Amino acid sequence: MPIFLFRPLLLFLGLILVTPTFSQQVTRLGIEELQRTGLQANGLVMAARSQVDMAKAGVVTASAFLNPEVTVTAGPDSNRYPLIVTGPTSMQRSVTVNQAIENPFMRSARINASEAAVEASRAGFDQVRADLAAQLRVRAYELLLRQEQANMEQGIYDLLSDARRRIAANVEKGEVARFELIRADTEVQSAANRKEAAQLTVERARIALKQLTAGALPTHFEISASLKDPVNLPALETLRQEVPTTNPDIVRLQAEQERANQRISQEKASVLPSLNVLYTNYQDAQFTSNIAGMSVRIPIFYRRRGEIDTAIHDSARIRDTLEFRRYEIGQLLESAWQALQIAQRRVDMFEGGLIKEAENAVKVAQAAYRFGERGLIEFLDTQRILRGILGDSLQARFDLQSAAAEIDRLRAHYPKELIVE
Repeated sequence: MPIFLFRPLLLFLGLILVTPTFSQQVTRLGIEELQRTGLQANGLVMAARSQVDMAKAGVVTASAFLNPEVTVTAGPDSNRYPLIVTGPTSMQRSVTVNQAIENPFMRSARINASEAAVEASRAGFDQVRADLAAQLRVRAYELLLRQEQANMEQGIYDLLSDARRRIAANVEKGEVARFELIRADTEVQSAANRKEAAQLTVERARIALKQLTAGALPTHFEISASLKDPVNLPALETLRQEVPTTNPDIVRLQAEQERANQRISQEKASVLPSLNVLYTNYQDAQFTSNIAGMSVRIPIFYRRRGEIDTAIHDSARIRDTLEFRRYEIGQLLESAWQALQIAQRRVDMFEGGLIKEAENAVKVAQAAYRFGERGLIEFLDTQRILRGILGDSLQARFDLQSAAAEIDRLRAHYPKELIVE
């Protein structure tokens, strides 16, 4: 072999031997670990956390006391009469301090409204986290579903490829007509197309999962879970009592209603007279005076009727929204529970022997086809039936996990202990 061909060959073999050493290690993630990664990296969660911090700053603002106002004036005296009459001119100085005394009822209502806003922001934060955790769980099981479907299509492709090889051998021997080979080629090509489409769908599901985690997932990762994972949920009666007290949307509306009620109290308290305490120190060349007093603003002509009515109607709006959301979320719980039961029945039906019977039918048809007792059509029909049953079984298991994720979303059940507040 020429030397200029031998050296590239050695280099190529060396790369083949070295490449496995630098191969990327696959990271396996459980469902809760995946949720933790997404909750810590997703920008919407961080934005909702900032809303809570802003609401807490609002409490500091509402609790602050009003600052005093200080007015300083100074200037020289000017003679209006001859100096012999008025005497020498001098400088005069005046310092006035104005301190507003806040209405304690209005102050208390304002602080309580700000604290209710904090609770509403926290509930909104919980809602964002619960929604994202449920989406991450559903997307993770969707990735597992697509992987199972891709494996199923790969198995069907291998099975049809093996049948096609047998038919090609029989055609060469003259035992089978060439039409059977053409039909087998068509089936193999169709299976190859389905296999490639299933593999692309796996990549799409993987990309969608990375999108929810803002790219925080490693390049090579696998989900350490299965579509056969058990679903552990409380009884329906327990959920009916738990969801109205833990659902973040309901908690948020309750906090907003409390905030609206405190706003009503604040507007009513603002009708009371407001008081300012005044103190003035005056000095000139001959005298020093200290004057204390107060000013009172009395709401006689306008008693904030518009602001009070606005607050009352806003409170009524939130109350009606709260009642509707309680009913709506209760119905969503019932719907998700029914979907869970339907999916569980379908899973039990497939696992109760239907898949096993279809697999046995395929084995019998395959053996009969090999011995010439059945034709290719019968074998393909049994294979299609098995493919449909397996696909429906995988979909039923995915629907079961999706229904469980929806119920956990409604009751805000996710790994909160893994989140740093």
